[in-house]
Amino acid sequence: MTTLATPPEESVDAPARTVASAAPRRRRRRAGRVTAAGPLTYLLLALTTLVSVFPLYWTMVAGSHTNAEIAATPPPFLPDADLFTNIGRAMEEAPIGLAIVNSVVVAGCITVGTVLCCTLAGFAFAKLRFRGNGVLLGLVIGTMMVPTQLAIIPLFILIAELQWVDHLQAVVLPTLVSAFGVFFMRQFLTQALPDELLEAGRVDGASTWRIFWSIVVPVARPAMAVLAMLTFLTAWNDFFWPIIALTTNNPTVQVALAGLGGGYVPDRAVIMAGTLVGTLPVLVVFVVLGKQIVGGIMQGAVKG
Repeated sequence: MTTLATPPEESVDAPARTVASAAPRRRRRRAGRVTAAGPLTYLLLALTTLVSVFPLYWTMVAGSHTNAEIAATPPPFLPDADLFTNIGRAMEEAPIGLAIVNSVVVAGCITVGTVLCCTLAGFAFAKLRFRGNGVLLGLVIGTMMVPTQLAIIPLFILIAELQWVDHLQAVVLPTLVSAFGVFFMRQFLTQALPDELLEAGRVDGASTWRIFWSIVVPVARPAMAVLAMLTFLTAWNDFFWPIIALTTNNPTVQVALAGLGGGYVPDRAVIMAGTLVGTLPVLVVFVVLGKQIVGGIMQGAVKG
């Protein structure tokens, strides 16, 4: 009599295991797939772009007309040929060329100093153990709650004693370190820098300085790029302290622009033309370094 052989248990469970193992693969494929943007997405992006670009475009339009044409109803919405004439008048009324050079020096020095000092301090607060760590960090964060105006008088007395009035170091040195930068770098390094990397460096005999330059800086590069961009823009647009510490003989861009279009009726065309010239270096920096900044941000966002 012939008997039928019973299939082994592995062959019975094989389809179920195959389905179960295929499910994670399908999820991974779906996760890696890029979803196509719809018309609504492009419409929102276009509207956001228009709203963002319009102030710069209106600055160019207003800077290329006369005061009477700007005040007309309806106002002009297309550039005119008087742009370079108004730029020349702005350059005559204020030393905008010298102001741009001074702003590049001031903003560059403040950016380099802030990124370096805040990264060092953030690394110390995040990964080094020392007495008074929490108290010092609390004091640093507490300084963010103190209005800047309260420190203006003693700060001006100090720079006057040092004979730094109307010198660029009077603007650079007081802002080389920011409490926000220290807290920002500390929070980033706490999450992004594993303790195992530091222990491996110490096992290899590396000093704290060697660990900072060889391990911490490469890990902190995305946050340093973001902090550098924010610091540069803040330093470039700063007006309150430079107008006190500097004069119109040695100004930054914002101080020079404050002296434009003076008179009983402000000449808004000249003011807008000078503002456009003062804005162009920032746009050039962003165009040249935009890919590096975005690449650094994305490098910090991508997890292996």
